[in-house]
Amino acid sequence: MDPISIYDDIKSKIIWLDFPPGTVLNQLDLAKAYGVSRSPVTLALARLHVEQWVVRQGSHFVASPLTLERMREITEIRSVLEMQANVWAMHRITPQGLNALKALGREIKKIEQSCGKKKMFQLDYRFHSLLYREARNQQLAVLLEQLLGHYIRFWLADPGAIDVEEFFHEANEIITAIETRDEISLRAATGMHIKVSLNRIMNI
Repeated sequence: MDPISIYDDIKSKIIWLDFPPGTVLNQLDLAKAYGVSRSPVTLALARLHVEQWVVRQGSHFVASPLTLERMREITEIRSVLEMQANVWAMHRITPQGLNALKALGREIKKIEQSCGKKKMFQLDYRFHSLLYREARNQQLAVLLEQLLGHYIRFWLADPGAIDVEEFFHEANEIITAIETRDEISLRAATGMHIKVSLNRIMNI
């Protein structure tokens, strides 16, 4: 495996808590697991460190911790950038993208409370990622997906129950607003979505 593939795999494992916060990432063990020398693992971890997915503790890398202050700061950034991304997505979405968004909307409406947190957040990740892509700004999409990944880690680590219908309420409103090209409703639903997320985080 090349460093980029290793980076992608470790990042995914960190996001979905296969490597929970504080997990020591031993470079020799990872090299053995990926069937490579230590060098590509070191390069992958260096990139993950720059993007704050991992932190150094002495001679080791560990999956970065989750803190309320960090999530508050991420939410402040999202409140500005995601609002603009969703507006751009509404104006720039392709017919294929709109069909995919409608299909996600139908999937969201069918999801059941018993599905489990991971399935909920996988669907939420797909929803947001689609809108980021349809905003047609690659730099913005990369940044927002990174912030979203930290959000997912936090939600998955929260031991409390999450009501599916409540969790996806604003997502359904966002989809409807984009379908009808209603920018006022889109801004309101996006703002409420971020506000609800912050309130829940600060109450954990």
